[in-house]
Amino acid sequence: MTGQDPTGAVEIDTSKPHPARMYDWYLGGKDNYPVDEAMGRQMLALDPRVPVMARVNRAFMHRSTRWLATNGVRQFLDVGTGIPTEPNLHQVAQRIAPDARVVYCDNDPIVLAHAAALLRSTSEGATEYLQADVRDPDAIIAGAGKILDLSRPVALSLVALLHFVSDEDGAHELVDRLLAALPSGSYLMMTHATADFSPEESAAATAKLKAAGVTLALRSREEFTRFFDGLDLVEPGVAVVPEWHPELGEPVPGQDDGVIPGYGAVGRKL
Repeated sequence: MTGQDPTGAVEIDTSKPHPARMYDWYLGGKDNYPVDEAMGRQMLALDPRVPVMARVNRAFMHRSTRWLATNGVRQFLDVGTGIPTEPNLHQVAQRIAPDARVVYCDNDPIVLAHAAALLRSTSEGATEYLQADVRDPDAIIAGAGKILDLSRPVALSLVALLHFVSDEDGAHELVDRLLAALPSGSYLMMTHATADFSPEESAAATAKLKAAGVTLALRSREEFTRFFDGLDLVEPGVAVVPEWHPELGEPVPGQDDGVIPGYGAVGRKL
Protein backbone atom coordinates (compact mmCIF):
# COMPACT_ATOMS: atom_id res chain seq x y z
CA MET A 1 0.00 0.00 0.00
CA THR A 2 1.17 3.51 -0.74
CA GLY A 3 0.00 6.95 0.23
CA GLN A 4 -0.22 8.81 3.52
CA ASP A 5 -1.59 7.34 6.73
CA PRO A 6 -3.83 9.37 9.14
CA THR A 7 -0.76 10.48 11.14
CA GLY A 8 0.75 12.07 8.04
CA ALA A 9 3.58 9.54 7.66
CA VAL A 10 4.39 8.63 4.09
CA GLU A 11 3.92 4.95 3.24
CA ILE A 12 6.10 3.75 0.38
CA ASP A 13 5.54 0.53 -1.55
CA THR A 14 8.91 -1.20 -1.74
CA SER A 15 7.53 -4.50 -3.01
CA LYS A 16 7.97 -3.53 -6.67
CA PRO A 17 10.15 -1.09 -8.60
CA HIS A 18 8.94 2.41 -9.32
CA PRO A 19 10.11 4.42 -12.36
CA ALA A 20 10.90 7.55 -10.32
CA ARG A 21 13.10 5.61 -7.92
CA MET A 22 14.78 3.66 -10.73
CA TYR A 23 15.50 7.00 -12.44
CA ASP A 24 17.03 8.22 -9.18
CA TRP A 25 19.26 5.12 -9.08
CA TYR A 26 20.36 5.65 -12.69
CA LEU A 27 21.34 9.21 -11.76
CA GLY A 28 23.40 8.00 -8.80
CA GLY A 29 20.88 9.09 -6.16
CA LYS A 30 20.21 7.47 -2.80
CA ASP A 31 16.40 7.71 -2.67
CA ASN A 32 15.70 4.24 -3.99
CA TYR A 33 15.32 0.71 -2.66
CA PRO A 34 16.85 -2.70 -3.40
CA VAL A 35 13.91 -3.59 -5.64
CA ASP A 36 14.59 -0.49 -7.76
CA GLU A 37 18.31 -1.21 -7.98
CA ALA A 38 17.66 -4.86 -8.87
CA MET A 39 15.42 -3.91 -11.77
CA GLY A 40 17.81 -1.13 -12.77
CA ARG A 41 20.64 -3.63 -13.01
CA GLN A 42 18.49 -5.85 -15.22
CA MET A 43 17.96 -2.89 -17.53
CA LEU A 44 21.71 -2.20 -17.56
CA ALA A 45 22.36 -5.80 -18.55
CA LEU A 46 20.22 -5.18 -21.64
CA ASP A 47 21.74 -1.78 -22.42
CA PRO A 48 24.57 -0.36 -20.29
CA ARG A 49 23.80 3.18 -21.55
CA VAL A 50 20.57 3.44 -19.51
CA PRO A 51 22.15 5.87 -16.96
CA VAL A 52 23.34 8.00 -19.89
CA MET A 53 19.77 8.00 -21.25
CA ALA A 54 18.52 9.25 -17.86
CA ARG A 55 21.07 12.06 -17.83
CA VAL A 56 20.31 12.96 -21.44
CA ASN A 57 16.61 13.36 -20.58
CA ARG A 58 17.54 15.52 -17.60
CA ALA A 59 19.78 17.66 -19.80
CA PHE A 60 16.94 18.10 -22.31
CA MET A 61 14.75 19.46 -19.51
CA HIS A 62 17.45 21.99 -18.65
CA ARG A 63 17.89 23.10 -22.28
CA SER A 64 14.21 23.32 -23.12
CA THR A 65 13.49 25.23 -19.90
CA ARG A 66 16.24 27.70 -20.78
CA TRP A 67 14.84 28.12 -24.26
CA LEU A 68 11.30 28.66 -22.97
CA ALA A 69 12.29 31.10 -20.21
CA THR A 70 14.47 33.05 -22.64
CA ASN A 71 11.49 33.24 -25.00
CA GLY A 72 9.16 34.74 -22.41
CA VAL A 73 7.50 31.77 -20.71
CA ARG A 74 7.01 32.46 -17.00
CA GLN A 75 4.86 29.49 -15.91
CA PHE A 76 5.76 25.80 -15.88
CA LEU A 77 3.79 22.66 -15.03
CA ASP A 78 6.15 19.71 -14.62
CA VAL A 79 4.25 16.40 -14.52
CA GLY A 80 6.24 13.32 -13.55
CA THR A 81 8.76 15.37 -11.59
CA GLY A 82 10.65 12.50 -10.02
CA ILE A 83 12.95 12.70 -7.04
CA PRO A 84 14.70 16.10 -6.79
CA THR A 85 18.06 16.31 -8.58
CA GLU A 86 19.75 19.70 -8.82
CA PRO A 87 19.40 21.81 -10.76
CA ASN A 88 15.64 21.38 -10.73
CA LEU A 89 13.40 22.96 -13.34
CA HIS A 90 12.49 25.96 -11.17
CA GLN A 91 16.16 26.71 -10.55
CA VAL A 92 16.89 26.71 -14.27
CA ALA A 93 13.86 28.87 -15.06
CA GLN A 94 14.31 31.33 -12.20
CA ARG A 95 17.96 31.96 -13.02
CA ILE A 96 16.69 33.47 -16.26
CA ALA A 97 13.34 34.79 -15.00
CA PRO A 98 13.22 35.22 -11.21
CA ASP A 99 9.45 35.71 -11.38
CA ALA A 100 8.83 32.29 -12.95
CA ARG A 101 6.14 30.16 -11.30
CA VAL A 102 6.53 26.38 -11.24
CA VAL A 103 4.21 23.55 -10.19
CA TYR A 104 5.70 20.09 -9.82
CA CYS A 105 3.46 17.03 -9.95
CA ASP A 106 4.16 13.37 -9.19
CA ASN A 107 2.32 10.38 -7.70
CA ASP A 108 5.11 8.60 -5.82
CA PRO A 109 5.01 9.20 -2.03
CA ILE A 110 8.82 9.28 -1.89
CA VAL A 111 8.72 12.35 -4.13
CA LEU A 112 6.25 13.91 -1.69
CA ALA A 113 8.65 13.11 1.14
CA HIS A 114 11.37 15.09 -0.62
CA ALA A 115 9.10 17.87 -1.88
CA ALA A 116 10.60 20.43 0.49
CA ALA A 117 13.75 20.33 -1.62
CA LEU A 118 11.66 21.50 -4.58
CA LEU A 119 10.06 24.45 -2.86
CA ARG A 120 13.01 26.85 -2.50
CA SER A 121 11.73 29.48 -4.85
CA THR A 122 12.92 33.00 -5.49
CA SER A 123 10.95 35.63 -3.62
CA GLU A 124 9.65 37.02 -6.93
CA GLY A 125 8.38 33.67 -8.22
CA ALA A 126 6.64 30.62 -6.80
CA THR A 127 7.33 26.90 -6.56
CA GLU A 128 4.78 24.37 -5.34
CA TYR A 129 4.35 20.59 -5.33
CA LEU A 130 1.15 18.72 -6.20
CA GLN A 131 0.65 15.02 -5.53
CA ALA A 132 -1.44 13.63 -8.39
CA ASP A 133 -1.25 11.00 -11.11
CA VAL A 134 -0.92 11.88 -14.79
CA ARG A 135 -3.92 9.59 -15.35
CA ASP A 136 -6.03 12.14 -13.46
CA PRO A 137 -5.55 15.28 -15.56
CA ASP A 138 -8.54 17.05 -14.00
CA ALA A 139 -6.91 16.85 -10.56
CA ILE A 140 -3.66 18.19 -12.01
CA ILE A 141 -5.43 21.09 -13.70
CA ALA A 142 -7.40 21.95 -10.57
CA GLY A 143 -4.30 21.89 -8.38
CA ALA A 144 -2.10 23.78 -10.83
CA GLY A 145 -4.78 26.44 -11.25
CA LYS A 146 -4.33 27.44 -7.61
CA ILE A 147 -0.73 28.47 -8.29
CA LEU A 148 -0.58 29.26 -11.99
CA ASP A 149 -2.67 31.74 -13.97
CA LEU A 150 -4.18 29.41 -16.55
CA SER A 151 -5.28 32.37 -18.67
CA ARG A 152 -1.59 33.01 -19.44
CA PRO A 153 0.85 30.70 -21.28
CA VAL A 154 2.17 27.66 -19.43
CA ALA A 155 4.92 25.24 -20.44
CA LEU A 156 3.74 21.67 -19.82
CA SER A 157 6.72 19.41 -19.15
CA LEU A 158 6.30 15.66 -19.74
CA VAL A 159 9.91 14.54 -19.72
CA ALA A 160 10.54 10.76 -19.72
CA LEU A 161 6.98 10.12 -18.55
CA LEU A 162 4.58 9.06 -21.30
CA HIS A 163 6.49 5.88 -22.13
CA PHE A 164 5.06 4.63 -18.81
CA VAL A 165 1.47 5.26 -19.98
CA SER A 166 -0.04 2.93 -22.56
CA ASP A 167 -2.49 3.80 -25.32
CA GLU A 168 -5.02 1.67 -23.42
CA ASP A 169 -4.61 4.01 -20.45
CA GLY A 170 -5.32 6.93 -22.80
CA ALA A 171 -1.88 8.52 -23.16
CA HIS A 172 -2.90 10.79 -26.04
CA GLU A 173 -6.19 11.75 -24.39
CA LEU A 174 -4.35 12.69 -21.19
CA VAL A 175 -2.03 15.04 -23.07
CA ASP A 176 -4.96 16.51 -25.02
CA ARG A 177 -6.87 17.14 -21.77
CA LEU A 178 -3.93 18.89 -20.13
CA LEU A 179 -3.24 21.04 -23.19
CA ALA A 180 -6.92 21.91 -23.57
CA ALA A 181 -6.80 23.61 -20.17
CA LEU A 182 -3.91 25.85 -21.25
CA PRO A 183 -4.27 28.99 -23.39
CA SER A 184 -2.78 29.78 -26.78
CA GLY A 185 0.93 30.48 -26.53
CA SER A 186 1.46 27.57 -24.13
CA TYR A 187 4.04 24.89 -24.87
CA LEU A 188 4.46 21.13 -24.60
CA MET A 189 8.02 19.99 -23.83
CA MET A 190 8.46 16.23 -23.94
CA THR A 191 10.88 13.32 -24.28
CA HIS A 192 9.98 9.68 -24.88
CA ALA A 193 11.89 6.41 -25.16
CA THR A 194 11.65 4.42 -28.38
CA ALA A 195 12.37 0.94 -29.71
CA ASP A 196 13.26 2.34 -33.15
CA PHE A 197 17.01 1.79 -32.71
CA SER A 198 17.16 -1.37 -30.57
CA PRO A 199 13.98 -3.44 -31.04
CA GLU A 200 15.23 -6.69 -29.48
CA GLU A 201 16.65 -5.10 -26.33
CA SER A 202 13.56 -2.90 -26.05
CA ALA A 203 11.22 -5.90 -26.25
CA ALA A 204 13.20 -7.66 -23.53
CA ALA A 205 13.12 -4.55 -21.30
CA THR A 206 9.37 -4.18 -21.81
CA ALA A 207 8.79 -7.80 -20.83
CA LYS A 208 10.96 -7.59 -17.69
CA LEU A 209 9.26 -4.43 -16.49
CA LYS A 210 5.80 -5.84 -17.24
CA ALA A 211 6.61 -8.88 -15.10
CA ALA A 212 7.48 -6.48 -12.27
CA GLY A 213 4.25 -4.53 -12.68
CA VAL A 214 5.68 -1.55 -14.58
CA THR A 215 4.22 -0.51 -17.95
CA LEU A 216 6.69 0.44 -20.68
CA ALA A 217 4.98 1.77 -23.80
CA LEU A 218 7.79 2.52 -26.24
CA ARG A 219 6.68 4.51 -29.28
CA SER A 220 8.06 5.12 -32.73
CA ARG A 221 9.04 8.55 -34.04
CA GLU A 222 5.68 8.76 -35.82
CA GLU A 223 3.76 7.77 -32.69
CA PHE A 224 5.71 10.28 -30.60
CA THR A 225 5.07 13.05 -33.12
CA ARG A 226 1.33 12.46 -32.78
CA PHE A 227 1.46 14.02 -29.30
CA PHE A 228 2.25 17.32 -31.05
CA ASP A 229 -0.63 17.23 -33.53
CA GLY A 230 -2.02 20.76 -33.86
CA LEU A 231 1.03 22.34 -32.22
CA ASP A 232 3.71 24.44 -33.91
CA LEU A 233 6.97 22.53 -33.41
CA VAL A 234 9.96 24.58 -32.33
CA GLU A 235 12.98 24.03 -34.56
CA PRO A 236 14.53 21.51 -35.05
CA GLY A 237 11.24 19.68 -34.55
CA VAL A 238 11.30 16.08 -33.36
CA ALA A 239 14.91 15.08 -32.73
CA VAL A 240 16.94 12.40 -31.01
CA VAL A 241 17.12 13.88 -27.52
CA PRO A 242 20.74 15.16 -27.44
CA GLU A 243 20.26 16.87 -30.81
CA TRP A 244 17.57 19.28 -29.59
CA HIS A 245 19.37 22.65 -29.25
CA PRO A 246 22.64 21.20 -27.90
CA GLU A 247 24.12 24.71 -27.78
CA LEU A 248 21.93 25.48 -24.75
CA GLY A 249 23.74 23.05 -22.47
CA GLU A 250 26.78 20.89 -21.93
CA PRO A 251 26.97 17.45 -23.57
CA VAL A 252 26.35 14.45 -21.32
CA PRO A 253 29.40 12.14 -21.07
CA GLY A 254 28.71 9.02 -23.12
CA GLN A 255 25.87 10.46 -25.16
CA ASP A 256 27.82 9.96 -28.38
CA ASP A 257 28.50 6.26 -27.76
CA GLY A 258 25.74 5.13 -30.11
CA VAL A 259 22.30 6.57 -30.79
CA ILE A 260 20.31 7.47 -27.67
CA PRO A 261 16.98 5.64 -28.18
CA GLY A 262 14.62 8.49 -27.44
CA TYR A 263 12.99 11.55 -29.02
CA GLY A 264 12.48 15.05 -27.74
CA ALA A 265 10.52 18.05 -28.96
CA VAL A 266 8.89 21.32 -27.90
CA GLY A 267 5.66 22.54 -29.51
CA ARG A 268 3.65 25.74 -29.16
CA LYS A 269 -0.12 25.78 -28.85
CA LEU A 270 -1.60 28.05 -31.51
